[in-house]
Formats: sequence, C-alpha cells, structure tokens
Amino acid sequence: MSSYAFYPAAYQSTKGSALDVDCDFYQALADGSRTLVSEHRVPIRTGFAWEVPAGHLFRITTPEGPQVGDLNIWNRHDPRERMWVSRTRQLQRAHLSTFDRLWSTLPFMRPLATITADTLADYGVDEHGGRVHDLMGTRCDPYVNKLLTGEDFDFHCHSNLTRAVQPYGLTEFDVHDVMNVFQCTGLNAEDRYFMKACPARKGDYLEFFAEIDLLCAISTCPGGDLSLAMWGDDAEDTLKVCRPLGIEIYKPDDALLAQWQSPVSPDYKGNHGMRLAEVDWAAEGSK
Repeated sequence: MSSYAFYPAAYQSTKGSALDVDCDFYQALADGSRTLVSEHRVPIRTGFAWEVPAGHLFRITTPEGPQVGDLNIWNRHDPRERMWVSRTRQLQRAHLSTFDRLWSTLPFMRPLATITADTLADYGVDEHGGRVHDLMGTRCDPYVNKLLTGEDFDFHCHSNLTRAVQPYGLTEFDVHDVMNVFQCTGLNAEDRYFMKACPARKGDYLEFFAEIDLLCAISTCPGGDLSLAMWGDDAEDTLKVCRPLGIEIYKPDDALLAQWQSPVSPDYKGNHGMRLAEVDWAAEGSK
C-alpha cells in the first residue's frame, strides 16, 4: 500500500469535540427498543420526501434488491440549513458508515443526522478501490444529460427530488449535492470518478438518527443498481435494473434519549471582522 494511504486527515477528532461521537449512545439507539411510526415504498424512477422529528430514527432500505438512492436533507423549519456534502466529506470521510455524521451548511454548522446502523459496513474497500455510500459524486440531472446526449429525460435524480419537495414549497434551487446511498464509487488511476454495480442485497438498510427536525427527500436513481452504463458508447436502457427503495421511521424508547440534547450551532459572533458604523438616528431624523 502506498505511503500516502496513511497520511493523516486534515480534521482530527479531539476528546470532547463535536467530532468525538458518543458511539455507545448511538449503538444503544441502534440496538434498543423502538416503535415503527410509518413506512413508505418509493417506486422506481421517482422521488419521495418525508419529515423526521428530532430524536427519531429513519431507515432507507432495499426491499427488492440493489438500488441506489440520492438523498437530500434540510432543517424542516429553515431550508437554508441543509446537508453540506463537501464539509461532511472533510470532517468525516468520502464514503459514510456507522457513527458518521451529516453536517449542515454555514452559518448553522451542526450535525443534522448521525448514522446508527449500516448493513453494508463490512464492504470495506474492493479490488478497484470502490467503497459504499458515496459523498464524492452528485445527482444525475436533465441538463448534463441533454449536454451529453442531446435528449430530454425527466426522471433524473435532480428532477425526481425537485418534484418530491415541491409540496413543501421548495424548488430545484433548494435541491443540493446528495449522499449517494448504497452507491459504490471511487477514483481510478487517472483520478477520475467511477461508479460500480451496487453491492446491496434485498433487505439491506442504512439507518440515521435525526439530530434536529428534518425534511428528507430521496430519488430512486433511474440508473437502478448502476450495473449498466448510462452514458458513452456502451450505454443502454437501465429500466431492467431499477428497483424501489423503502423508508421506515421509528420512535426510540424515551429512556434512550434521557441524556440527549439536540446540537446547537457554534456561537460565532465575529461578523467576519466587519464592524457596522453607528447611526445617529436623531440627527438623521432632523435633516
């Protein structure tokens, strides 16, 4: 293995810091008693949005076999606070699993959700350097499709997510970079992004704990399990490898949350070094 494989990460977790996750607490949530609140089936090539109250768990499942899902997350009460993929990639890693957190945008900067369980956690790194639950890529969209193929197609993940959040008053400008759930990706020897066939099996799931009230949305990717090429000379119709995804929301036993508090944003008051000049309103009014 190359020596740079062990080069230290830029952001280091110190004892008691926000990156020092209480693994015992989240493991207890994963193992503890709970009540199923609701469940949904997301059909192929569609989007679905759902709310998760703070202190609840939600799962994304593969009820019929491998399928990739493109996930967006917002603060339910303020969509300006939403998942910040690049910062999450820096603070956690480029492919997420159990105990990793999904962080929100500035100036909010706090964990929106923490992963409590991952049935693909043992996938590790494959022979091509591929890993699961990707944060490096983003969603497919009709604009790049038109650019590359000259064709209009309305069922890319960007469009599926746009339709899903429209009832919540959001638009395509609110759709943001995604977490590609169950998607296996990496960088090849030319430092170019690759996607491999989804390794999930029927019944796999990824589970999250909602740290604040959330609005989530997911697209069942039109590429299905990504076992077939979507662009280039080898591209073919991927409809035959598309499957639904499942969403399950749980309320954990209250005793498990006895010591838990929803995270707050950093108390930064510097105003970026800028100072506003005081205005003499009495003098202004006499002019």
